[in-house]
Amino acid sequence: MKIETVGFVGLGLIGGSIAKAIKTFHPEIQIMAYMRTTDTLIEAANEGTVDIACTAVDSQFGACDCIFLCAPVSTNGMYLERLKPVIKDNCILTDVGSTKTDIHEKVIALGLEEHFIGGHPMAGSEKTGYANAKPHLIENAYYIITPSAKVPREAVEFFVPFISSLKALPLVLDYRQHDFITASVSHLPHLIASSLVNLVHQLDGKEELMKQIAAGGFKDITRIASSSPEMWQQICITNKSNIIQVLDLYLECLTNVRDQLKMEDADGLYRFFETSRDYRNSIPDSSAGPIKKMYAFYCDMVDEAGGVAVLSTILAAGGVSLKNIGIIHNREFEEAVLKVELYDEDSYRKAIALLRKYRYTIYER
Repeated sequence: MKIETVGFVGLGLIGGSIAKAIKTFHPEIQIMAYMRTTDTLIEAANEGTVDIACTAVDSQFGACDCIFLCAPVSTNGMYLERLKPVIKDNCILTDVGSTKTDIHEKVIALGLEEHFIGGHPMAGSEKTGYANAKPHLIENAYYIITPSAKVPREAVEFFVPFISSLKALPLVLDYRQHDFITASVSHLPHLIASSLVNLVHQLDGKEELMKQIAAGGFKDITRIASSSPEMWQQICITNKSNIIQVLDLYLECLTNVRDQLKMEDADGLYRFFETSRDYRNSIPDSSAGPIKKMYAFYCDMVDEAGGVAVLSTILAAGGVSLKNIGIIHNREFEEAVLKVELYDEDSYRKAIALLRKYRYTIYER
């Protein structure tokens, strides 16, 4: 098999990042794309990411060797119907959706199993849209691949190395297994974060003291609540049975903790915190999971005029771009006065080395 032309239906954060990665690592591949926002499509063409800008999902896509469906989960099924009569015999159809059962069921219903290899790049950002797409977004991130039952083995054996060539980490799973795993480690945490934010919002008084005090660790652990409401609405609807199952188990865990508190079960509470600490500390940092990693560290410094400016100047002179920097007022769970956030791991490591060279005390996350 050989890929000469790749099609994209949708060029948002994920679709745009994959398209840019293909152009980076396979500049010989021709990319055609369609998206409803014409201005963005023109921008992608002007940048050189897109070679052929399409006004519709039609017979032009018959030239594609592989087509990425990167539209919202709820609309990908409609595009499958449009593509069915035009794709060639050996075309690979794939998607980038966070849930897989829904799209696989549509593929089965349309008789497209021989073409379909589901995909879920476990990368993202609180920011959305093509404007925030980066060719390295999926680098070192797990890219779950869920082949249909009838897709040829040689197609899968070709597609997996192709994804790997984009610097992602392919992992082949059954689509049902994928949806249960992501319900546990991605979808439920988003529900918890959003519920916690909404609870504090409801409990906060007119002075908004909770918002003021919570800006430290609270903002970190609820960061994912800033994600797209539209996207998470669709994820919850398309994976509702798995989410309900793990949500019920989570509610049972909370009930057990509540009972331990009522009974002042000190041993039970200790085991609760001990097992969570030990398991969390065993989770590797070597690759990106479904929730985007934050590259941030904390820094001790004297709160004096120009202190932040000096630190920023050191990093700028060293070629390090800052994503965010701020004074930590709530240090209940933090060890330092300043939080420094970077865009990627390389910048993170370089910034730490630079500041330690100037004798700053750094606390890594």
